[in-house]
Amino acid sequence: QVQLVESGGGLVQAGGSLRLSCAASGRIFGISVMGWYRQGSGKQRELVAAIRDGGSTNYADSVKGRFTISRDNAKNTVDLQMNSLKPEDTAVYYCNVQGYWHGIGPYNYWGQGTQVTVSS
Repeated sequence: QVQLVESGGGLVQAGGSLRLSCAASGRIFGISVMGWYRQGSGKQRELVAAIRDGGSTNYADSVKGRFTISRDNAKNTVDLQMNSLKPEDTAVYYCNVQGYWHGIGPYNYWGQGTQVTVSS
């Protein structure tokens, strides 16, 4: 059974930094996209950043220039470095892994979420 274990959330003042990490455990093969989503209070879940197996990335406009996503394909981990944090970045952040593997077909796994709170 595949699990995504997130770490690194917490409380930080505006302008500060946090680094989120996510590790996929269990037998998982054929990962194509790893990413981070967030859901603020009363808001819909939105994509923050994603990185494909070839290394290409995409970011939400609101975080471009402040957040950096990276992955380690050998370890099945994905990190999100968040700098210059703003109060509007406050949300629960979710790790997401998508891929395809023979026998199980396409898959889409989610982490349990980690709270990021940015105080003004």
